[in-house]
Amino acid sequence: MRIRKKIWADEELKTNERLVENPKIYKGRWHEYFKNDNPIHLEIGCGKGRFSTTMANQNPNVNYIAMERQTQVMVTALKKARETNAPVGFIIEDVANLPEYFEAGEVKRLYINFCDPWPRKKKWAKRRLTHANFLALYETLFGAEGEVFFKTDNKILFEFSLNEFSNQGWRLQNISLDLHKSDYEGNVMTEYEQKFSGNGFPIYRCEAKFTKS
Repeated sequence: MRIRKKIWADEELKTNERLVENPKIYKGRWHEYFKNDNPIHLEIGCGKGRFSTTMANQNPNVNYIAMERQTQVMVTALKKARETNAPVGFIIEDVANLPEYFEAGEVKRLYINFCDPWPRKKKWAKRRLTHANFLALYETLFGAEGEVFFKTDNKILFEFSLNEFSNQGWRLQNISLDLHKSDYEGNVMTEYEQKFSGNGFPIYRCEAKFTKS
């Protein structure tokens, strides 16, 4: 679906200091951008930014970077981020290019929330952000160790993801087949999650930890 351009988008992109226009220059130097040495957590596909902005407000001792490849979606996230002084930055890039922006070990945690399930054809499985190819890419970011926190409303994608994590030797924990009916505390909802859980759909969640052998 084509996203309509917002008339205020260009101005927001030009003036919002939260947007990191050239993330390559911070590779290995993100502590200079944030002006501290706190751990970095990265959200892939941040949408309208509610999740990362809320997490940054709740956890000021963590630096958050929210990534989105669709500019017209990102501008909404940038506008929302003007309301906070919390440590959060935004980049408009594709996940495949992550190694260009981060040194090994710079990212400690990835959040993947409600990514495209690519459900229609088997050949599309490689596009899923939890496919083994992407997990290998994430491993290069983590260095010695790191973790992925994953949420989806798609059961098939969730089962696929559990298998991919397990097959690659990642340790699974805190698996939930209906997050909002579980005893998990501290969940921060995305805009998408709020909509679908409100309509009674179960939310699937897991945490997968990578440790270099």
